[in-house]
Amino acid sequence: MRATTLRRIAVVAAVAVAAVGVLTGCGTGQSANTIRFALDWTPNTNHTGLYVALQQGYFADAGLDVQVLPYNSTSPDTLVDSGNAEFGVGFQSSSTFSKAAGAETVSVLAPLQHWATGIAVKADRPGITRPRDLDGKIFAGFGDADSIETLRQIIRNDGGKGEFQTVTLGTSAYEAVYSGEADFTVSFFAWEGIEAEHRGTPMAYFDYTDYGFPDAYALIIEANRPWLDAHPEQAHKFVEALQRGYQFAADNPDEAAKDVIAANPGAFTDEDLVYESQRMLSADYMRDDTGRVGPQTVEKWTGYSKFLFDHGLLTGPDGAPLDAEPDWSTFFTNDYLPAA
Repeated sequence: MRATTLRRIAVVAAVAVAAVGVLTGCGTGQSANTIRFALDWTPNTNHTGLYVALQQGYFADAGLDVQVLPYNSTSPDTLVDSGNAEFGVGFQSSSTFSKAAGAETVSVLAPLQHWATGIAVKADRPGITRPRDLDGKIFAGFGDADSIETLRQIIRNDGGKGEFQTVTLGTSAYEAVYSGEADFTVSFFAWEGIEAEHRGTPMAYFDYTDYGFPDAYALIIEANRPWLDAHPEQAHKFVEALQRGYQFAADNPDEAAKDVIAANPGAFTDEDLVYESQRMLSADYMRDDTGRVGPQTVEKWTGYSKFLFDHGLLTGPDGAPLDAEPDWSTFFTNDYLPAA
């Protein structure tokens, strides 16, 4: 797993080859009931609803053949935009960048309603008790276009200058902080956070929203817009079955974790991590204010995505910075969710 758009850098060659094989094997002429779903990383609790729907037969009951594409170095945003996958795992951050640049995608479901990431420092690290203490420190990063500005803003909101050094380390960022070679990074609470505890390296975290930063959808499901328009029946069936899977996960975390493990035999060396992760997500991140999993609002899309626009981080199809704020209501739709 990763923090928001993080940990999409590393790739295992064998997995990449397998993914290419799947993509080339699902060309034009496939059945409208065959749906290819792109993962953002190797299986983890970001994907619980998908595996619940597969294991419990929700997709099969809807007459759908859902094929999970192995993770590879091509992002789900690109695979979905290009039509090489009908749906895929995404993030509000990455989706905002790709949509601004002209991607034919739309978010149809938000499995995680809140930031599930935060600034991470070693719990026993002296002199760092809040974000403003990070001025002058070393950030172990992942090369994401938005992370630096986000961290600067949070530090400034806490009274700091927002000035720090950055080293781009990808998945080695966590080890750099654990060993003391870097001072802070960004962690996904329900994966890297639990991993750190299990390895005896307790961490302290600063939540973005505790320091005046807007909340955001930590996880979304993106769809290819032309495919949705051409296959409304299948689109409704898929999103409804997937939402049912994520709602089950929110309400029954241990049973859902068991489905993730059963669907991916041998993938998890620490199965307790899967259970603890799903319990955390179910308790704090998956439901909206009404208790549902999935719905999205223009207010939440506006908060963080407008931050990206206001800081000049978004570019249009021509590669030039956007000079007009997008209509954020076009970045998502609730039309395919089951009725409340």
